Amino acid sequence: HAQGITWPFKMTLAGDSWPKLSEVEGGVPGLWDALPAGSKWQIIGFVGALEFWRELQTYETDGKREAHYMRGGKPGAYPNFEGALPNLYWGIGANKKSEEALAKGRNAEINNGRLAMLGLFGVLSESVVPGANPTIEGKIATYAGNLMVPFEGQFHLF
Repeated sequence: HAQGITWPFKMTLAGDSWPKLSEVEGGVPGLWDALPAGSKWQIIGFVGALEFWRELQTYETDGKREAHYMRGGKPGAYPNFEGALPNLYWGIGANKKSEEALAKGRNAEINNGRLAMLGLFGVLSESVVPGANPTIEGKIATYAGNLMVPFEGQFHLF
């Protein structure tokens, strides 16, 4: 978005264009606010469906399923979809790596995810409270909305 790059098609069937970073106030959180409520529900619903599929597939039935990652299973292991859908667990060439290399990669991925979350909260805190993060002070847009209310002013289901 910082470069003005968006999808080449319209955002809605009504012909609405994608919001651009230069057209909204508050930086990236302002982009979220500029999305219609239906778009937000689609994003949350899709991620929720993936999470539900993951949790549903970890219950062991007759020893056919792998254990949940909180019960001794592999963190990051995602069950295969049946049919023509892609396998979301194996990356490029991951099925050719040793178990030790895969374990090291999973550990690195978990640590990188934790670091990314800390960085995101640093950026979000600076956008709401200017000066909260001295390393990026003045480099990002100030957001006047409430980060903890993602559907502020437009919460409706239908």
